[in-house]
Amino acid sequence: MTMQPLESRRSRPDVSVVVPLFNEEESVPILYRELTHALRALGVDYELIFVDDGSSDHTLFKLRRITLEDPRVVTIRFRRNFGQAAAIQAGFDQVRGRFVVTMDGDLQNDPADIGPMLEWLDRGFDVVTGWRLRRQDRWLTRRVPSTAANWLISRLTGVRLHDNGCTLKAYRRPVVKRIVLKAEMHRFLAPLLSLSGCRFKELVVNHRSRRYGSTKYGLSRIWKVALDLLAVKMILRFISHPLAWFAVIAFPLGVAGLATGLASFALDRELVVPASVSVVLLFSSAQMLLMGLLAELIVYFGDYDETEPMLVMTETRGGSR
Repeated sequence: MTMQPLESRRSRPDVSVVVPLFNEEESVPILYRELTHALRALGVDYELIFVDDGSSDHTLFKLRRITLEDPRVVTIRFRRNFGQAAAIQAGFDQVRGRFVVTMDGDLQNDPADIGPMLEWLDRGFDVVTGWRLRRQDRWLTRRVPSTAANWLISRLTGVRLHDNGCTLKAYRRPVVKRIVLKAEMHRFLAPLLSLSGCRFKELVVNHRSRRYGSTKYGLSRIWKVALDLLAVKMILRFISHPLAWFAVIAFPLGVAGLATGLASFALDRELVVPASVSVVLLFSSAQMLLMGLLAELIVYFGDYDETEPMLVMTETRGGSR
């Protein structure tokens, strides 16, 4: 890889690793050692950005100890639990590296896979996403829903990936600086990034069994994923022409309103459908079109500015006492 060696440091590191953490106190020291070993073996300058997503155990305490001892470590703490997408976004806001890697903090992702991912970025790809081919999770509650979700996401978005839910991904820095993550949108990063024409590479990665604690996800998140997928589908298809999205809704309402109005007029007093229903349908159709026109104006003239949320309580860089 054509990267800066450790012996010749620059103000901007080669690699930034972003790790969201929530109640992972047992995993933190092991993860730090594994990451340090893997990145030093690559001979690159790096920084580690740990984001404590409002943990209620001793995760923050252990992160602070590591931060004080290692100048490459950055710790960000949330006042409360805001979710993985917010944690990843907070990390993206702070990264300085030429390449950016995201991974889970539960030790299921293997830091040894970072090297091959960076190799593919160095070959010209914009995003390298992990594929947990031999996934070490429960079959019914994790693997089956994940397989179904990945198939549905691929079908609806047109971005063919086997594993959209794998947190282990590598990006070029300009790519993540264009991202604004909300809700649970971290699962749909690849489809969203496809809008800008990013070059993708899917790489089989090692997936390990969870050693400590319990998973933070289950079947209860299915409905959230479904709603987010609907939003992503709308963004992918209509972001450049939102009037079309509202027209899809307005057209059947207008047709139904016109049909009921004509039926009421033709039948005169022998009304099957009250005339007021026709008026409501036509008014709703017109309202949808007006909203679509307003959305077109916002897209054309608007300059979306994501105001930094008041999530971060503390941010510390290692080596300061």
